[in-house]
Amino acid sequence: MSHNIPADLRYTKDDEWVRVEGDEVVVGITDYAQDALSDIVYLELPNAGDFFGIGEVFGVVESVKAAADLYMPVSGDVVAVNEALIDTPELINEDPYGAAWMIRVKMSEPEQLDELMDAEAYRAHCEARG
Repeated sequence: MSHNIPADLRYTKDDEWVRVEGDEVVVGITDYAQDALSDIVYLELPNAGDFFGIGEVFGVVESVKAAADLYMPVSGDVVAVNEALIDTPELINEDPYGAAWMIRVKMSEPEQLDELMDAEAYRAHCEARG
């Protein structure tokens, strides 16, 4: 099955996507992740102002069949949270790269972006999992 993997984003092995906008990044979960989770029914996100280090859990997404932790792709301060998503978590299934962005982060160590996968590497990562 082919998933939508936009070329202009960066990706983590845990299926978060990252859109770089200056010294900030917008973070969400990928089409692959929402498809694997199936119907998403609940989302827990942090508060604006919270700081997380790279790899730390910043939230939880739950579907009818599983729950998954959300991991920080880069270290930084959460500057915005998509509050609308908490009331309508099904948007994650409908528009994972658009309306369903989760958090906006001001990076404390922008060089960490170099550790993230590009679209080609992420596609290979997804295919390796079947």
